[in-house]
Amino acid sequence: MNVGERVKFRFGGKEKEGVVIKIFPKKVYLKVDFPRHPGKMILRSIAALEGRNPAPPKRKRKEKPDKEKKEKIQPPQEGKKEEARE
Repeated sequence: MNVGERVKFRFGGKEKEGVVIKIFPKKVYLKVDFPRHPGKMILRSIAALEGRNPAPPKRKRKEKPDKEKKEKIQPPQEGKKEEARE
């Protein structure tokens, strides 16, 4: 893989094609033309592009049980506030 080389990669469940801009030991910067974002830069790992190591699956969040809401105890209202308004 060299700078300026065209590479195909998966993005959003589809195959996209981009041009290599920068190369680092484990990461690659790709320049991709999207319909509404021409020239967008995307960072990918070299292992994911070469197919050695598939992207790790996203963790599913555990659903937390709904907590019962406690009613707030309101302090007794004093007549001073109402008198000041009148």
